[in-house]
Amino acid sequence: MLWRQFVMEWRLYSRDRVAMFWTMAFPVLLLLGFGTIFRNEGGPRLSVVRVESQVPTSRDLALDQALADLQVKVQTLPKAEAEARWSRGETATQVEPDGEGYRLRLNSYLMAQAGATAGLVNQAWLMAQARLNGSPDPQRIPIQVESPGRKHSANYAAFLLPGLLGLNLVSMGLFSVGMVNVSYREKGKFRRLAVTPLPKWIFLLGQVLHRLTVTVIQAAILLLVGLLAFGIQNQGSFLNLLLIMILGTGCFMAFGFALSGFAETSEGYAALSNLVFFPLMMLSGVYFTLDAAPAWLQHTVAVMPLAPFLRALRAVFNDGGSLAGHGLGLTIVAAWGFAAFLLAVKRFRWA
Repeated sequence: MLWRQFVMEWRLYSRDRVAMFWTMAFPVLLLLGFGTIFRNEGGPRLSVVRVESQVPTSRDLALDQALADLQVKVQTLPKAEAEARWSRGETATQVEPDGEGYRLRLNSYLMAQAGATAGLVNQAWLMAQARLNGSPDPQRIPIQVESPGRKHSANYAAFLLPGLLGLNLVSMGLFSVGMVNVSYREKGKFRRLAVTPLPKWIFLLGQVLHRLTVTVIQAAILLLVGLLAFGIQNQGSFLNLLLIMILGTGCFMAFGFALSGFAETSEGYAALSNLVFFPLMMLSGVYFTLDAAPAWLQHTVAVMPLAPFLRALRAVFNDGGSLAGHGLGLTIVAAWGFAAFLLAVKRFRWA
């Protein structure tokens, strides 16, 4: 009976082409899109617009050479064209002649890029001055780029892939599990099931097993695409990776069951689930970190279930780490899952 219920869940799921696209294909498109756009092939990542001097000088040549040595892309433009680009908001950092030196203009809307570029431009100016004076280049502190586990991938896709794995689990729990249960209750399917010989545990376990297999297939597809398209592969233990995924699946499925007990209609559940989904997606480190965020926000996010889950997942997948240093974070995930499960049991009803 359990096998028949499991097969039936798969048949219902396979008939919903929209759901299959969003759960199977859309994460792959995100990985390919962002991974390609932000691919780092070793070329310059930051750029600066330099306004042409009326008469080019050795100072300009020295600055351009120093910027090239620091791998900053320089685009030299006439003043009118540079101003037109600036007024359209297309320039993050602009260098202008100013007396015997230069002036930096930083776009306040693009400070993440402009701030980093400004630091390199100032370094280049010090190097250019030293060269013009016949002095050796100022000694700079050596930079070593590596991940916490001393492994490093130059592609943003290596950071994004574990984030998409976690986001898939949240989507599965909130939108697949929760929405389906609300829809069943709204359409009276639960009432009809309640008077059949089908045990409740068979029905619920069939849903759980179906979602688990969907999660495994989702993860396998993303891992395969990451390997073939970007050379990304698991640096740690597949057993540890599996344990983290199982814990996350249980937690976020419990979220879906719990939230479904608070909505009477699909429309009401859509609003409720999005209220939970978007903060988790935007603040938990799926697409970017919150290093520059206020301390209170970072502390708040740290006790949300998705953030510690992603930290543990990235530690294993990207850095080959163990679970030893993530006991507290995984305990937070388990606690959220257990609390959501108790709430789901309390709120669950057939009608």
